[in-house]
Amino acid sequence: MTVAYVLTCAGSDPSGGAGIQVDLRTFAALGAWGLSAITALTAQTPAAVRATAPVDPALVTAQIEALIEAFPVGAAKTGMLSTAAICNAVANALPDDLPLVVDPVMAATSGGRLLDADAVGVLIGRLLPRAALVTPNLGEAEVLTGIPVRTIDEMRDAAGLLRGLGARAVLVKGGHGTGPEAVDLLVDDDGALPLGGPRYPYEVHGSGCCLSAAIAARLAQGADLRTAVRDGKAVVTAAIAGAVRAPDGRRMANPRSPWAPPCGISPPPGAP
Repeated sequence: MTVAYVLTCAGSDPSGGAGIQVDLRTFAALGAWGLSAITALTAQTPAAVRATAPVDPALVTAQIEALIEAFPVGAAKTGMLSTAAICNAVANALPDDLPLVVDPVMAATSGGRLLDADAVGVLIGRLLPRAALVTPNLGEAEVLTGIPVRTIDEMRDAAGLLRGLGARAVLVKGGHGTGPEAVDLLVDDDGALPLGGPRYPYEVHGSGCCLSAAIAARLAQGADLRTAVRDGKAVVTAAIAGAVRAPDGRRMANPRSPWAPPCGISPPPGAP
């Protein structure tokens, strides 16, 4: 049996709802073997981020280098990178030819800041040019481009600007928008592709992490970019529909249930 190995470079969420924990859960749900380089520790729940502590950049480098040497990594993703030094460490340690999904995590759903202000320029200058795909939500796209991003036309404009900064493809996520559908917009060499899904009347902790992890897993499994993005959208839509309720009522993305409708991909053998 051929195993697809996929690497996440992201922060730890002890609630299991986002970050490294949901990335690994998503990889497993898709039949890929998850590897992780932890960039930051957090004290958080779906309701709030109480504290964060970045990992020493040298240790981040050591984690990535050890995994790259030991495993034939097929793709990688980034999530919470916390500081400029960690952004640089990740950019330096990842091989140039490794397909990379950059999820430019800047804040938690609950509002806690997860990326230092001075790290944004490093993310733009060092990681976007390495990205096979970058997956900003509307607010992140506004920070990265400096323009308003709310409508489909503005999403297309922002994607064009991000591609001009070096990203080979951009998926602007519309989950924080309005209307009956949550429409994401993929812009790549073949043009613009809107991807719609139902908008649920609640926020879900970890949905962005789940989406970027699913796309990275599918790239590691050999899918082309558009197939990987379509599959990722199907997985996260089902993970939102089947979100787990925390004791306080807030919901967490549930990538363990991607096989229920409306997911459009088949489960790997033995999947629940």
